[in-house]
Amino acid sequence: MIGYIKGNLLKANAGIVLLENNGMGFEIACSSSAYTKLVNNNGGEVYTYLQVKEDGLSLYGFDSTEEKNMFLKLITVSGVGPKMGIGILSSMNINELAVSIASSDVKALSTIKGCGKKTAERIILELREKVSSLDLPEGQKGLSKIVGINSANEDAIIALMTLGFTRNESTKAVERVESEGIVKIEDVISKALKYMN
Repeated sequence: MIGYIKGNLLKANAGIVLLENNGMGFEIACSSSAYTKLVNNNGGEVYTYLQVKEDGLSLYGFDSTEEKNMFLKLITVSGVGPKMGIGILSSMNINELAVSIASSDVKALSTIKGCGKKTAERIILELREKVSSLDLPEGQKGLSKIVGINSANEDAIIALMTLGFTRNESTKAVERVESEGIVKIEDVISKALKYMN
């Protein structure tokens, strides 16, 4: 599995880059953030996912491990392949996508090219269920009920977990933001992410 490539940019067109590394050229279909970064810096690093099919291999590139993790979650959804996954991540950053999934915003997801209403509903249903059914260590299950987190902040916690953070980390960050009097879900997630980094 090729999980990471660092190299010089030889060519770039329509979201696809050709990166040179040790005399080899890797053709990679990138998310918009990874593509922009590589083009602006004339190369650099990219986290990759290798798709193996009967008719060949395809490489997909991401700006960060968090973006790659979101992509891996997206392609587990029925009807969402790697091309659509890259398309979704090129239309929304991972923060916006997590907010859309957590707040069941079908409308926002269905505006993405190639992602109709039914696919958007499936993404929300399957990813929220997947995140909610994470095998949490004893003591963390039902933590939000114990600390009295409201449903909007529960959505924020789910969104952060979708990005790969643990339930415990997500809950602590959301509680910290809540103590500052921030209530709008987009602002809660955005501020909580700053505390995570």
